[in-house]
Amino acid sequence: MEKPPEEPSHSQDPLRDHHTWITAQDILREKLILEDSFAWKLPTTGASPSETDSNKGEELRYVGGVDISFFKDDPSQACGTLVVLDFHTLQVLYQDFSLVTLQVPYVPGFLAFREAPVLLQLLEKMKRSDNPYYPQLLMVDGNGILHPRGNGKGSFGLACHIGVEANLPTIGIGKNLHHVDGLTHSSVRKILGDEDNSSKDVINLVGCSGRIWGVAMRSSQGSIKPIFISIGHRISLHTAIMIVQMTCKYRVPEPIRQADIRSRDYIRKLEMNGKVT
Repeated sequence: MEKPPEEPSHSQDPLRDHHTWITAQDILREKLILEDSFAWKLPTTGASPSETDSNKGEELRYVGGVDISFFKDDPSQACGTLVVLDFHTLQVLYQDFSLVTLQVPYVPGFLAFREAPVLLQLLEKMKRSDNPYYPQLLMVDGNGILHPRGNGKGSFGLACHIGVEANLPTIGIGKNLHHVDGLTHSSVRKILGDEDNSSKDVINLVGCSGRIWGVAMRSSQGSIKPIFISIGHRISLHTAIMIVQMTCKYRVPEPIRQADIRSRDYIRKLEMNGKVT
C-alpha cells in the first residue's frame, strides 16, 4: 500500500471528523480479540498437532490479501484490490477491483477511515455472492496493534479495523515502522544489526513499557529491510508469524504482494487506455 501524496482536506470540519473517528475507533476496539479465535487449523508440518488444533475443523486454505493503489495524477482516485490465494500452492484463486474517488483525507493515525470502506466493500461483495473462495484469513497491507494512536489495547490500525468490521482473522503487514512506545527506526536497526541477533529472522518489537507490539521479520534470504508483523484481529502473534513465514516467497507475503502487483497493473492498463476520468 502506497502512502498517498498530500492533498487538500475534503472535510468541512476536520476537527469534528477527528473526534468522530476517535469515538468510532474506541467502539470498535472493544470488540478486538488478540488471540487465536477461528475454526480452521494450520496444515501439519510433521510435528504432532496440539490438542487445540486437533479439535478444530478443516485446514486453512483460503488466504486473502488487500491493498490500495493511487493514481499518480490524482491522489483522490484509487483502486482497492482483494485477492484470495490457495494457502498450499500460493496460486491466486480470486481477484476483484474497486475504482473509487476517496473523499476522506489522509490523516496519520486514521488511515482506516480513508481506506477500510473500500476494502470492506470488496469483502462484502464476495460474501454476498456466496463465493466458495471467501477468505478464512486476511492479510492487510497496513498495521494492526503496532499503531501510534492510543496505548496498550487502544492501538488500532487498519488491520484491526477491517478485522473487527468483517469479523475475520487479520494480520497487519507493515513495510515501515510506526514510532510506538519508544520504538524508533534507529533502535530497531540497532537490534537487527546486533551480532547476537544477526542470525535471527524474527525479532520482537519490545516497547519501553515492556510490551511486545509485534515483530520485525527478515522474510527472505539476504533481505536487509524487514517487514513488521502485528496482530490484527482474532489471531495471536505466534500464529501470525507462522502464517507469514509460510506465505513469503519474497520480502512481502504473497497475498499482499499479489494484491499490490495486480492493483498497480490494473491502474496502469486504465491509464494506458485513457479510461481514467
